[in-house]
Order: sequence, then structure tokens, then C-alpha cells
Amino acid sequence: MRHLDLELLRTLVAIAEHTTFAAAADATHKTQSAVTQQMQRLEEQVGLPLFDKQGRSKRLSPHGQKLLEYAKHMLAINDEALRALREGNLEGALRIGAPHDIADTMLPPLLAHIARSSPKLQLEIHVGRSPFLMESLRRGEIDLTLSTRSDPALEGVVLRTSPTVWICAADYVHDISRPVPLILADEPSLFRRLALEALELAQVPWRPGYLAPNLIGIKAAIRAGLGVTARSIELLGPDMRVLGENDGMPRLPDVAYYLWMRPDVINPATRQVYEMLKSTLGLNATLGLNASAAGPSPA
Repeated sequence: MRHLDLELLRTLVAIAEHTTFAAAADATHKTQSAVTQQMQRLEEQVGLPLFDKQGRSKRLSPHGQKLLEYAKHMLAINDEALRALREGNLEGALRIGAPHDIADTMLPPLLAHIARSSPKLQLEIHVGRSPFLMESLRRGEIDLTLSTRSDPALEGVVLRTSPTVWICAADYVHDISRPVPLILADEPSLFRRLALEALELAQVPWRPGYLAPNLIGIKAAIRAGLGVTARSIELLGPDMRVLGENDGMPRLPDVAYYLWMRPDVINPATRQVYEMLKSTLGLNATLGLNASAAGPSPA
């Protein structure tokens, strides 16, 4: 039986992530000719064309796209196995992600549960934006993550459902007769989409008041009185207030916060902690791989 070369698969993933052979060569510290030769060898191994020519460039063929998904899983398993062996014990390290807006509210109780049940477990905390945390989870760079994003291909549970509200500074003066100055996050952003859809549906005029790449910038803009933003109520602070329908603002849908587990789990500690949290917190509504139907997908 033929065997796939993991090094060749790693180069294939690099090409997909960096879009060109030249960029993949830079990322993997190889020459472009070496990358080309590796892909020729990989095509010989599978006996199928992995790339289609598009002008002067190459793009993954349907066979290449299919192999890419397997390559990601195989590399994740390989890397996890090596990491577990280096750590030398079942406790090991657990890498947990959380969005900025709940890193100091929903995350600490989870960490406390983990620390009590597995005191020898080394915890690594990754704080970022939900879509990027989900990408890290799929790549195997973190083991568990809290997120507002849904993915039916992953195994996860709903931790909490929180109201989405219009937030402004406590001393902000809201003029219902003028377009709403919105404080918006860069794309991709679930809350940006919810805000714009609600305003459009209610035919409430708005204007971009401030654009921020992260939650720190959004909080600064709110406190500076630059406008209004749609966020989970988890963000609300003592120097802020909520605008409602009496202020001419439309209702917003609730948002779910999920706990997701990475695919291709090798480290027993990952599943052990995941199952412990489900049991301790009474989280029985499993989504994704083990569910008959997936939850909503706020892409």
C-alpha cells in the first residue's frame, strides 16, 4: 500500500494557505523549485493531478482540494502526537481560546473548574476574535475555544445565550432625528452584521462613526462618546448604558456562546476537560458531530 509523505502534505497545506508556490516557498523556507518538485512527487504518490493551470498560475484541482482536507487532519494528528510525547504525561498542556468580550467574564469560571479538577494541567490562554480563534482550532493550534461562531463539523456545546444590545457611553447624547453614528468592528464580525441587518430592516438611518480592529478600540470609542455599537451585554460596563426601542433603536437577536473542541483529538486531557465541563456545568445539548442537527451558523 502507498504511504503519503507528511512533509509533502505540509507543503500542500502551505500552498493552500499562501495561495502561490512562491509564497509557500518563503513560508516553508524552501526554494520555489523545491516546492514544485515536492508537489510533483505528491502527485506521483496519489496518481492524480492536484493542480489546475489558470493562466500563469496554478490552483488546487478537485482532487487537490479533497487531499488538502485529509492533509490538515493528518498533520494535526502528527503534531499532537509529538507534542504529547514531548510532554511525557497525560496532564500535559491545554490551550484554550476566548473572545475578548468574555475573557474576563465567562472564561474565569471555566478555568477555575479546570484547575480544581486537573491541578497539574498547564493552561495556555489565547484571547482573540471569534472567527480567528475558530481558524486556530481547526488548524490544531488550540484545543478548546469559546466562540460566537458555529461549525457543524466540530463538537461543541452552548455555554450561554446572551442578549445583544445597543451600547453607548453613559453620558452619550442620542439624537433620534439624526443618523446613528455606529462604532463598527472590522470584518469578519458577527455583531457588525447583526447591527447593520437590524438597522436596515427597521429603516433606521446610520453612518459609520468609528471603525476598530479589536475590542480595545471599540471600548475606547464608546467611552469617548463617538457613537453606538451592537455587542453582547457581556461588554456593558459601569461607564456605559443601553439604548432601546424608546430611543428609536431596533431590537437585536440574542447571541450564543459556544465551547468547541478541536478535531482530531489525541491528547486525552482535551476530551477529559471537555467532558468534565459538560458534566459540571450541565451542558447536555451537544452540537456538531454528535448532533442530529447543527445550531445556527453566524458566519
